[in-house]
Amino acid sequence: MNVRRRHISAVALTAVAALGFGTLTACSSDSAAAGDTGSFDVVASFYPMAFLAERIGGEHVHVTSLTQPGQEPHDLEISARQTAQLEEADAALYLKGLQPSVDEAIGQSPIATKIDAAELTTLEEHGTEAGHADEHGDEHGTEAGHADEHGDEHAHEDEHGHDHEGGDPHIWLDPVRYAEVAEGVGKAFQKADPDHAADYRKNTAALVKDLKALDEKFRTGLANRTTDVFVTTHAAFGYLAERYGLTEEAISGLDPDTEPSGARVKELQKIAKEDGVTTVFYETLVSDKTAKTLAGDTGLRTDVLDPVEGITDHSRGEDYFQVMEANLTALRTALGAR
Repeated sequence: MNVRRRHISAVALTAVAALGFGTLTACSSDSAAAGDTGSFDVVASFYPMAFLAERIGGEHVHVTSLTQPGQEPHDLEISARQTAQLEEADAALYLKGLQPSVDEAIGQSPIATKIDAAELTTLEEHGTEAGHADEHGDEHGTEAGHADEHGDEHAHEDEHGHDHEGGDPHIWLDPVRYAEVAEGVGKAFQKADPDHAADYRKNTAALVKDLKALDEKFRTGLANRTTDVFVTTHAAFGYLAERYGLTEEAISGLDPDTEPSGARVKELQKIAKEDGVTTVFYETLVSDKTAKTLAGDTGLRTDVLDPVEGITDHSRGEDYFQVMEANLTALRTALGAR
């Protein structure tokens, strides 16, 4: 593949020469930067996209990730070197609305195959802190955090400028939606690299089967529970909550760095007491300070609910499936599932 290798722009070559053509870490530690690898080169925006590309592409695809392990993907700013890597790649796989700098860089790149995961499934509006009912009524104002009742000024763009106008981007945390994305990625790979289409179809089918099995584990594992409500620092689990009949109450909004208001903290304390909440969840890539403060004030425990935005040494597993099963275990404990 790599049919554009000898047509790289002068700007890209200058950027590479100035910054050094180093490696970008993908899911495997020895992944080289996108270059003349002899494979179908895919640049993925962050871990859930890289995971799909590696599982579907198998031996035929070389994957690099724009987001380093341990880096908060919402905060990624594309470097000149990464822009040059996009110039060279055969395909880009990303999730529009999650990483604005990635959206801009891919939009401006001449790359032939641009795969937006957000177009491969349906996105929905899931609420932010402002979207909850003030009096803890009507399922706390949302079921799994639906639309913001205070209007568009809150619902679509957080205070850090992250544009979520297309809806909540955290689709990979719902195994069913993630499977829909996988099927779309598989078809895109088949079209872009027809010589290996049969293997892409086979790998896609195997991945979708595994995701359906994961969905069934969540359905059965959460079937008998004492409460439907869970509290998280980051409103990343709206799709998961909706899929399994749960209610996510987030301390922050879709942006994990947003600080909650005093009114929101008091509301969460009330919700925790009335709904039998036992646990405040935090995630591995963001400070646990807010979660521990709320838990301390309400006599609750804390635990990790990982949005699987990246795999690090602190992750409870080595890949998407292992971390999601660890999330299921944590949810079962917090919700009193038997």
